[in-house]
Amino acid sequence: MSDAIAELAWTPAHRLREMIAKREISPVEVTQAALDRIDKFNSQLNAYLAVIPEEALETARAAEQAVMDGDELRPLHGVPTSIKDLEPMKGVRFTSGSLIYTDRIAAEDSLAVTRIKDAGAVILGKTNTSEYGHIGTNENRLGDACRNPWNTERTSGASSGGAGSSVAAGITPLAQGSDGAGSIRIPAGLCGVYGIKATQGRVPRYSAGIDSWHWFNYSNVGPLARDVTDAATMLQVLAGPHPDAEHLTIQEDPPDFIAALGRGVKGLRIAYSPDLGGVAVDPDVREVVGKAALSFEEMGATVEEPGFKIDSPEAMFDLLMTIWRCRTFTTNGHLLEQRELLTDYLRDGLEGGQRVTGEELWDAYSKLEFYRHYVQEFFKDYDLLLTPTLATPAFKVGEHPDVIGGQSVPDKLWGFTPFTYPFNMCGNPAATAPAGFSSDGLPIGLHIVGRWGDEETVLAASKAFEDARPWADKRPAGFE
Repeated sequence: MSDAIAELAWTPAHRLREMIAKREISPVEVTQAALDRIDKFNSQLNAYLAVIPEEALETARAAEQAVMDGDELRPLHGVPTSIKDLEPMKGVRFTSGSLIYTDRIAAEDSLAVTRIKDAGAVILGKTNTSEYGHIGTNENRLGDACRNPWNTERTSGASSGGAGSSVAAGITPLAQGSDGAGSIRIPAGLCGVYGIKATQGRVPRYSAGIDSWHWFNYSNVGPLARDVTDAATMLQVLAGPHPDAEHLTIQEDPPDFIAALGRGVKGLRIAYSPDLGGVAVDPDVREVVGKAALSFEEMGATVEEPGFKIDSPEAMFDLLMTIWRCRTFTTNGHLLEQRELLTDYLRDGLEGGQRVTGEELWDAYSKLEFYRHYVQEFFKDYDLLLTPTLATPAFKVGEHPDVIGGQSVPDKLWGFTPFTYPFNMCGNPAATAPAGFSSDGLPIGLHIVGRWGDEETVLAASKAFEDARPWADKRPAGFE
């Protein structure tokens, strides 16, 4: 492989699109290079559950012909990407990370897949996920766990684990993920890439193949990328109302996310919380993120530490689990009919949801509204909130920490994620950006949370941080 072709693996999507438009490279070359990297690295990473080379190359050839014909090119024209295997894509394996559905083939595209196709992207395949996206690490019963390119003994995070691993390993410049309790930000943070969860309802959800119609859905479809501009581009593609998905969807057209990238942070009032008032945090994470937060003052913002405080970690986790497990059982309780095929964590979650009483659910929703009000009031005084993305760097696969920074956590499967799920519960937009590395060379993420509806400021701050402290040149050894 020539050096020029090898370098395509690390070229941002917006730059690839420019090169394709100028006929400097062919979409077929770009796609084949990405497929070659899957062949080379997927056995180490297990990032992909299904690869569709023939369909991808057919799409790439059509994209090439459109360039030759002088057609108007679309935002992701000829750019390779992937779909998380919680989204159905017509004619392609659709497992939801479950052994029960190991041979299922989707009958239709989800709305997210349709919009990504309509934007001209070349879809390479379906990326790995925890079973039904139920935990923040990527183990399921379909095969080996998804691995982190920075150290393949470590977790990629989840549930968009394959997406994060693919982007970090230079297979695709960007990838589709979804985030119900941190599932974009967790793998992006652990794998050293950028990811953003938009405001709840900014990106519509619709498909007959997914449980999108629950009246309160934490999950948000969004991008993972090595580059903020690429993430903003994919978010623009995904966002906006649709007549088939009005339920809990913001009906106004989305703002221009790309235009917001140059705004910077000068004059912003930014809050910083290293621990949300008391959650367990690894010392390396606290140090790296603290330095990253201070860099916003150098860029012209005011950074304060006002003491954003959630309820106790135990109370916040119980609130999440009551609603999450009840929803999971309501929509997927039928899976218990084949409980012997389920992962322990999904079976336990379904059974836990089955036990939730009406009184417990009512109490949880009442507490949720008090919490949402607290967050809304907090953001009357601040434009952004900065925290660590996660409480730890990536740990060994299957070895979830039950003590972090000398402090016990409420539940070891979730104890490393105390910063992500609170902002699904209130619906605010939130992103993770690479902030640096731990003492043993693993990525650490900076969490950037905005006001409800204000993805623009989150993206502008992310871009300013990227420009001040670039990260895209950082590549995991062995995947150059």
